[in-house]
Amino acid sequence: MIVDAHVRLGRGREVSLSVEQLLSTMDDLGIDKALVAPDERSIAYDNRTGNEMVCRAAAASAGRLIPYATANPWRGAEAVDELARARDAGARALNVDSVLQGFDLLDGLIDPLLEFAADNGWPVYVRTGTPPNALPLPLATLARRYPETPFVMGRSGATDFWIDAAPALRHTPNLFADTCYAPWDTVLTEFERDPQIGSSRLVFSTDAPYTVPRAELRRVLDWPIDDSARQNVLGGTILRLLG
Repeated sequence: MIVDAHVRLGRGREVSLSVEQLLSTMDDLGIDKALVAPDERSIAYDNRTGNEMVCRAAAASAGRLIPYATANPWRGAEAVDELARARDAGARALNVDSVLQGFDLLDGLIDPLLEFAADNGWPVYVRTGTPPNALPLPLATLARRYPETPFVMGRSGATDFWIDAAPALRHTPNLFADTCYAPWDTVLTEFERDPQIGSSRLVFSTDAPYTVPRAELRRVLDWPIDDSARQNVLGGTILRLLG
């Protein structure tokens, strides 16, 4: 089974992705399931509209789409209430973007949302790669506060902060990396060969619509690892994180 661990539905500043386009691409590439987050505006501000959109899309997809929930932590208790509404509508994981949402990962603002995720057994996707407040090493420190909660390091620091991704993974055993943007012969192979990381800590994602999904999938299919490891990267690990 192939599971895309992160896409964004809707219209961003420079890109867009409709449900129909996503499902067509999944059919074309043989991707069985995808975890879907709302677009940039919905992550930053209009949380409820975005959460309702991805939950509706998931409900109509016959199980192929799995919704993330998002809420801007500046909303305080309202943000936690919004996650609860999204959970009741079918959301299965938390999506965090500290750049779009305007906070530092370690300033405590996100903690009530992470406590909600922990209480509900949700994995947490956090986009990284943008300084100064969305970087692999601060995320590793944050994830250590919630050792029972799996965190996915979105984009694995791509691109300028790939160098920090492996130290972050070694520092925090409940932190996982995703594969998008990462060349297999350098970044992914470093993860796979490191005895403290390994391929079981990697999850496949296309990060559509910011990438070319066919190229993202092809990179993982071309990566010279054994079939069991590839199956975990392509879907087994993220499905386990989702329970």
